[in-house]
Amino acid sequence: QQIQEDLNKQLLDNLVSFLSRSHSAFQEKTTEWTCRMKFREIPTAALVLGVNVTDHDLTFRGLSDVLQDNITPYIALLEAKDCPGIKNLMQKLMGQLMNCDIDVDSLEDEDCVQVSQNRIRCSMSSLISWYESLTKKTDSETPSKKRNSSSRHWQSPPVVVIFKDMESFTTKVLQDFIIISSQHIHELPLVLIFGIATSPMIIHRLLPHSVSSLLCIELFQSLSCKEHLSTIIDKLLLTSRFPFKLGEKVLQVLINIFLYHDFSVQNFIKGFQLCIVEHFYSQPLSVLCCQPVDVKKRVYSLSHDQCENIRRLSSFRRYVEKQESGKQIALLTSDSFLKEETEKLLEDLHVYHENYVSILRCLHVFTSSLPKYPLGKQIRELHCACLENRVWETEEYESSLQLARMLNKTDLVTMLQQCVEILMSSSGKEFDKTVEKLKEFLTQFQNLEAEASQERDVSVSSQKELQKKTDLYHLQKTLLELKESRRSKKLTKFEMLRFEVVDYIDSLVRKYLVPADDRTLHEIVYFNAATVLRGHLNAAPRTALHTALNNPHWYLKNQALKCDGGGISNKAPDICIVYKLHLECGRLINLVDWLEAFATVVMAAEEPNADAASSDQVDDIIHARFIRAVSELELLGFIKPSKQKTDHVARLTWGGC
Repeated sequence: QQIQEDLNKQLLDNLVSFLSRSHSAFQEKTTEWTCRMKFREIPTAALVLGVNVTDHDLTFRGLSDVLQDNITPYIALLEAKDCPGIKNLMQKLMGQLMNCDIDVDSLEDEDCVQVSQNRIRCSMSSLISWYESLTKKTDSETPSKKRNSSSRHWQSPPVVVIFKDMESFTTKVLQDFIIISSQHIHELPLVLIFGIATSPMIIHRLLPHSVSSLLCIELFQSLSCKEHLSTIIDKLLLTSRFPFKLGEKVLQVLINIFLYHDFSVQNFIKGFQLCIVEHFYSQPLSVLCCQPVDVKKRVYSLSHDQCENIRRLSSFRRYVEKQESGKQIALLTSDSFLKEETEKLLEDLHVYHENYVSILRCLHVFTSSLPKYPLGKQIRELHCACLENRVWETEEYESSLQLARMLNKTDLVTMLQQCVEILMSSSGKEFDKTVEKLKEFLTQFQNLEAEASQERDVSVSSQKELQKKTDLYHLQKTLLELKESRRSKKLTKFEMLRFEVVDYIDSLVRKYLVPADDRTLHEIVYFNAATVLRGHLNAAPRTALHTALNNPHWYLKNQALKCDGGGISNKAPDICIVYKLHLECGRLINLVDWLEAFATVVMAAEEPNADAASSDQVDDIIHARFIRAVSELELLGFIKPSKQKTDHVARLTWGGC
C-alpha cells in the first residue's frame, strides 16, 4: 500500500493543483472565471488510468482521501451501474454530498442534521440552495471556528463529482448532467473528474461538440500498469528484507496472468498473498522462513519430526552426498548436529539473497542499455531468467556479452558508476573488493582520455606527411603499408580494457547469480508449487461443474454420496442424478424416458420392485423434483429445448473434462 501511494503521489498532487486553480478562480471571480462562466465551461479533469479497471478503486479512494483532507468535504463518486438515468444520478449525487462529514463543529448543529433527514427534491436548484446554506453558515461562524474549519478545507470549497467509469455511462445521462450543470456553474463551484480506462478520445465519442465544448478539460495520465508491476516486484521480491521468495514457475504464472488477462496489480498482489498462505500452510518447515535474527531460536526449537523433514528435502540430500562419510553419519543421526548445520545453511542462504539482488541489479544496468534487449528490458524478466537456470549458459546471455563488448566509453563509464552506487548501498559484506576493482576500471578509463588526445595529435601529423608525398609510387606504397597494418591491427588499450570490464562482470554473474534451486534448503523459503497456484487462480468452471455434478462427494464430503464403479446413488442431489443420466444419452434426450430413469433411481431404496413400475405410477413429488432438476441443467447450459421434437431436449456438452 505504501508503494502504491508513493507511485500515485505525483498524479494526486497534479490533480490537487488543478482543483486549486479552478477553485481560486471561482473564489476570486477573476477574469479567467468570468470568461469561463460566460461560456458556461465546467473545469474537468480527464484521468486516464488504463485498462486495469480493478486497480481504479484504490486510486479513487486515495484521491478522495487527499481531497477530503486538504480541499473539500463535498465529493461524490458515481458509477454507471447506479446511474441508468439522470434522475438516478441526481439522487446518488445529492445522497452522497448531503451525507458528507463537513466539520466536527458543524455536525453538532441541529440544522445540519435536519437537512440530512428531510426529504429534499433531487434537482440542481435544491443542490445549490443546500450548498449556499452551508457556505453562509460557515461565513457566519465565530472567527475561532472559522479558523479551525479553514485549516482543513477552503472557504466555499468546490463540489467534486468523480465519474469512476466514464465509458460505461450512457451518452444521454452525461449530456443531460453536463448541460444542466453548465447553466448553474456561476452559482455552484462544480469540478468534474472523468475516470477513463481507454483513451481521452472517448469524451468526444460519447459527447457531441455542443456538449464537450461546455467542458474545460485538462488531461492527467497515471503511471503505466507495467511500470507499476515492475516497481512492486522490485520493492517486494527483489529485496532481502522479506525472507519469503517466489520460485521461477510461480512468478511466471503470476506475471502471465497479469500480462494476458487483466493487467491488474491488485490481483497480482492477491496472488502473491495466496502464495504466502499456501506455502506456510503446506510446508512443514516454513517456521524457519523468518528474519536472520530469529533463525537460531527457531532452529533449536525444532522437534525430531521436523528434523526428519529437513533430512527428506532433496536439496539437503544432495548436500549430504557431497560431505565426507563421518559428517554424513552425524547429519543423518544426530539432531543437535543437524540443527547447527541448518543454522549455518540458512545464514548462507540469506547472504546469497543479499548478494544475488545486488549483482542482479548490476547485470540489469548492462542488459537494459543494450539494443534489442536479449535478456529483456525489465528487471523482472532478467530475474525469471536467472531463477530458471544458469543464465550464463543461455544464448541470450552470450549475445548480451557480445553486444556489451561493443559499447562506447561513455556508456561503459556510466554503467560502472551505477554499479558502484548499487554495490555501495548494498547490505552485502563481500563487495568491498568488487567496488575497488570497479573504481580502478573508472580510473583507467580516465587515463585513456589523456593518451587518446596524444594519439590524435600523432595521427594528424602522419596524415600531413602522407599529403606531402605527391609521388604516385610512394603514395601507393604508403597506402599498402597502412592496409597491412589495419589487417594485423592489435586491440587498442580501450578495447582491451572494455573486454576486461565485461569479463569481470561475467565472473560476478557466474559467482553470485546461481539459480536458487542449487542452494541447500531453498525449499524452506521458496514457494514452487506452480500447479497448485494455477489451480487456484485459473478458473475452470466447466471442470468444476462436471466434478460437482458427477461426483458430489468431492465437495460435500458425505460418505453416503460415495459410489464406486460409476454407479448413481439415490442419496445424491436431484440435479446430480439427472446430470449423470443425461451423460448416457445421445444428441436428443426423450423427457419421458429420462423421467422414468430418474424415478427408478430415486425410488430404488424405498421400493425394491420399483424397476417394474410404469410411468403412470410416478409420484407427483418426484415429477416436480425432476422438472426442477432439468430446469437447473438448462440454466447451467447443459441442455436446451429442441424444435425438432416437443417432448425432447437437445444436449449441448460433449467430451470428458
